[in-house]
Amino acid sequence: MFQTRKVIVVMPAYNAAKTLRQTHAEVMAQGLVDQVILVDDGSKDDTVAIAQTLPGVKVHIHPVNRGYGGNQKSCYRLALAEGGDIIIMIHPDYQYTPKLIPAMVSMIGNGLYPCVLGSRILGGYALQGGMPGWKYVANRALTAVENLLLGAKLSEYHTGYRAFSRELLLTLDLAGNSDDFVFDNQMLAQILWHGFTIGEVSCPTKYFPEASSINFRRSVRYGLGCLATGLSYRLTRWGLVRGKLFPARPVKVQ
Repeated sequence: MFQTRKVIVVMPAYNAAKTLRQTHAEVMAQGLVDQVILVDDGSKDDTVAIAQTLPGVKVHIHPVNRGYGGNQKSCYRLALAEGGDIIIMIHPDYQYTPKLIPAMVSMIGNGLYPCVLGSRILGGYALQGGMPGWKYVANRALTAVENLLLGAKLSEYHTGYRAFSRELLLTLDLAGNSDDFVFDNQMLAQILWHGFTIGEVSCPTKYFPEASSINFRRSVRYGLGCLATGLSYRLTRWGLVRGKLFPARPVKVQ
């Protein structure tokens, strides 16, 4: 709980048995989290069995894999249904440290930002944490193009560590977004479209065999999807197309 606001952590999980306990322990150690919701997306390992033994965790199971975006849709829907006021999404693979939860909660709970991202780029943590060189270069290049198309100045769009206010999540129509990895990018584009501001905090990250990562082929598809999202956003802004992810007239949220 932060002041009077309920804090819920959501974990989109897929084959996270080796790292789930460590991630959960560090999440709960922060002392602000009222509930953890883990959505398992058809894992083949013991993720569900382990999650069901952890205190404060509510487990939701997808019988078949719906994809990373489909998993997040369930995460946010369930968190809102449970009355979450501040919702934090963190992967259970321990790539991102839960020790930043108090900072992210404070930034949202005090009304500074309705969305906060844990950035691997700020502070130079990406390469230090083991991000492959080609991924780092692709991240920086793609982020530069996206900032141009979306009119923003974020350090990166591709982190899996995000916090949101309830009001923001209730504003967004996420149902039409992709069920694949590009969901992340589409969601940020929608946040900017509605006039919300996005804060960032510098986040240490770790790359190791158990940490989730997409291969080169899927990374290329993700990158093309991000560019398509940015282009749709820009053309819709100019009134040249009707982007299905964006309302006809953007609304400035005060």
